[in-house]
Amino acid sequence: MSISIANRILLGFAVVTAVLIALGLYATGQIGTVRDTIDRIVSRDLMVMRQLDDLGNKARDLGVQRRNAVISVLMREHGRSVPDEDSYVVWSRMAAATDGLFADLVRESAEFRQDAISVDRMAAWDRLNATLKQTLQVYNAYRDSSDAQLKAVVAKDFEKVEASNEEVSRLYEATIAGIERTRSALDGSVVAGQRGVAEVYEFSRFSILLTLAAGVLLSVIVTWAISRAVVRPVNEVAAFVERVGTGDLTGRIAVTGQDEIGRLGTTLNAMVGGLSDLARTNRSATADLNAAAAEIRASAQEQAASVEEQFAAVQETAATVDEITHSGAQISKRATDVIATAQASAQTARAGLRAASDTAKAMDLIREQGEAVAGNIVALSEKTQAIGEIITTVNDISERTHLLSLNAAIEAAAAGESGRSFAIVAAEMKLLADQAKAATVQVRSILSEIQRGINSSVMLTEEAVKRAATGKTRTDATVRTIEEMAARVDEGVQTFQQIVASTNQQQLGIEQVMGALQNIRQASQQTAAGTREVEMASANLTELAQGLMTLAERYRL
Repeated sequence: MSISIANRILLGFAVVTAVLIALGLYATGQIGTVRDTIDRIVSRDLMVMRQLDDLGNKARDLGVQRRNAVISVLMREHGRSVPDEDSYVVWSRMAAATDGLFADLVRESAEFRQDAISVDRMAAWDRLNATLKQTLQVYNAYRDSSDAQLKAVVAKDFEKVEASNEEVSRLYEATIAGIERTRSALDGSVVAGQRGVAEVYEFSRFSILLTLAAGVLLSVIVTWAISRAVVRPVNEVAAFVERVGTGDLTGRIAVTGQDEIGRLGTTLNAMVGGLSDLARTNRSATADLNAAAAEIRASAQEQAASVEEQFAAVQETAATVDEITHSGAQISKRATDVIATAQASAQTARAGLRAASDTAKAMDLIREQGEAVAGNIVALSEKTQAIGEIITTVNDISERTHLLSLNAAIEAAAAGESGRSFAIVAAEMKLLADQAKAATVQVRSILSEIQRGINSSVMLTEEAVKRAATGKTRTDATVRTIEEMAARVDEGVQTFQQIVASTNQQQLGIEQVMGALQNIRQASQQTAAGTREVEMASANLTELAQGLMTLAERYRL
């Protein structure tokens, strides 16, 4: 059965406390025994002593009463007057009291002998009882002789009184001597009682000291047991925890019981096992994190280079669109000039052949400008297609950036608290990718509109060139018909007005393309900044992975 440490300690203290309480109760009992023994000895010895003193006094009173009766008889015999009193009655009453006192002393000495505290005390009571009995025999003889003598006094038998006086006096002295011997025997009993009290005291002191020694021994045993069951295992657990604190995860603590320390050892072993698994997992995860950080950094560097190239392409596209804008402005200006010239030609067509020739020349110029406009529009269409390819590239980059931010967010989530800043950077990268993708969709829509406008402009320009050629042919054929030429010039004016309108629409589309390119450039700049942040975050992630590797190397598995 396994006992908990707290119960062991409580049990040990309970045992020590019980021993101390038992020792106190035993010591109190022994002190009470000594006190009762002393009280019994003192009370009995004092009582017997008082009774012996009383017995001696009564024996002496008997002797005095007897002598007084004898003296009164002798004085009467010699003719002296003596008061008449009943000496025999007084003596008989005193003798009866003395008999009772002797009987009490003999009985008490026999009783006290039965429950004596020691052999010496028992022997002393035996001697006292024997002495009392011997003295009682002498006293009985003395009492009988005195009774006979007092009866002779009452009978006034002087001779008998005088004849028995010597024997009665001897018996009296023997009785007093016997009482004195009894007193001496009582003194021996008192000495034996003192020795008995001393023996009881020594026995009590020895037993108390022995019990105290047993209590101290038991306390030492309990302390040793607590030290062996509590202190030593606690020291072993502390040493084991200290080794674990230095990074040694190879050892395990020996579990020998089911108490608190045993459960603590089991828990520590499980904890160290978990730490070992965690260290192994941490090493593997840190290595993977380091490799992933290196890959992310390389990918970020590649992306940064790609973004730089994209930014350069956007700059070039913006310059090309700017040139197209200037070209469109020139086309519009030239178309305006053509309209003015056509109007002037219509007004001066009736002026003659010279004006028709000028018209033919103007028609040639219009044809050439129309061909130039067609060439510029074709070039603009090619640039628009290039912008479409750039937008496709930007869209691809935004998708790759979105995928990279998703992978970075996954890695940041796996890194836990340490990857929180990296998660923020990944979120910013995803936001930039979404913005770039939205911008590419917008630019693609705008480019579609521009392409449709360009196609319409190409058709109109081709038609204008054809019409200019037809007008030139008719002008050469119908130089003489100025009015018809004027009509055709008016028709050409209307056509060029349409061309100007289309050119203005194209100019608006190009301005929208410029705005979209500005947005693309800003998005590219933001993407470049985000890529640099990603590169910095990946560098920090690499340093963090190296720190984690260094920390993981502390643990010995």
